[in-house]
Amino acid sequence: MPEIERQLRAAVRSLCLDFDGHYWQGIDRQHAYPHEFVAALTKAGYLAALIPEEYGGAGLGLTEGCAILEEINHSGGNAAVCHAQMYTMGALLRHGSSEQRARILKRIASGELRLQSFGVTEPTSGSDTTSIATTATRHGDHYLISGQKAFISRVEHSDLLLLLARTTPQSLVTKKTDGLSLFLIDLRQAVKSGLTVQPLPTMINHHTTELFFENLPVPSENMIGQEGHGFRYILDGMNAERILIAAECIGDGRWFTDRSTKYARERIVFGRPIGANQGIQFPIARAHTNIEAAALMVRSAATLFDTGQPCGAQANMAKLLAADASWEAANVCMQTHGGYGFATEYDVERKFRETRLYQVAPISTNLILSYLAEHVLGLPRSY
Repeated sequence: MPEIERQLRAAVRSLCLDFDGHYWQGIDRQHAYPHEFVAALTKAGYLAALIPEEYGGAGLGLTEGCAILEEINHSGGNAAVCHAQMYTMGALLRHGSSEQRARILKRIASGELRLQSFGVTEPTSGSDTTSIATTATRHGDHYLISGQKAFISRVEHSDLLLLLARTTPQSLVTKKTDGLSLFLIDLRQAVKSGLTVQPLPTMINHHTTELFFENLPVPSENMIGQEGHGFRYILDGMNAERILIAAECIGDGRWFTDRSTKYARERIVFGRPIGANQGIQFPIARAHTNIEAAALMVRSAATLFDTGQPCGAQANMAKLLAADASWEAANVCMQTHGGYGFATEYDVERKFRETRLYQVAPISTNLILSYLAEHVLGLPRSY
């Protein structure tokens, strides 16, 4: 591991000491947003890690971004409250205009603006992104956007949103991935001009919402790249998202393994530590092994992304392996703690719920397997 990454990890761990389990339990109990934690990350420059130095960021790569998010989760926190500010850079930096980058990146890096939301998913399309029904129709120097998005997180705590909408009807395009465009939405103006935000209560505290657009005017200068090419642009964002979230899963897995190991050493039943029993220690050892193996895949995918190489297969495999490994470690941790695993003071049940999400989002494990079967192994298309 490079020395700069070691230092970065140590610094993030140090910052997270001020936000212990009691802090996160309170946030979870109140369904609140961790404003103090996000402000501390912003002040320290971690949420601007991927923004180039010329715009006030650290100019680091996805590998370092992974290290930051992993350490947050390894500390017992939840990086999902702010991770979008990293993975949206995959689309914005690679496909945004110089004018767009100059206009907003410095303000994001300083903390003046938050870009915390990614608007793709819809109630009827789910993971079938090319079937989204939200439309953007050109009217002179602006577009009018109408439609609905679902399961969009942190809109109420963000200033900007990256939104995917259809600018050409699917019936008029040759490839169903054509005709989709990516827009940068100023949420502060949008909520006054045609956007309605409806909170969507969920099992985990992800500040999730539904969005309703009714002829929302968006300046044409807010389109990212060229009209109709948005699907290709969001792939960079999605690959970054999958790799970064895989890193969060690695952090979760290491947290679960640490907690399992500590409890197994200290819990005395029948006159000896429960960790002396192979029925306890073997599952922990296996969970640890699978986390470490998945971590190698995450690093490989991040390295490919940072060097500009194709990484779709690796990003998907990293997310699959890391999500599975963290969920295995979560179950082992819950089983090791027995009844105490369900007690909120131990934090296991909170982290258990949080890491379970990644079997489903931002892409389900089954869809990843379908992608790998078709695009890597050459098997017939299944959907």
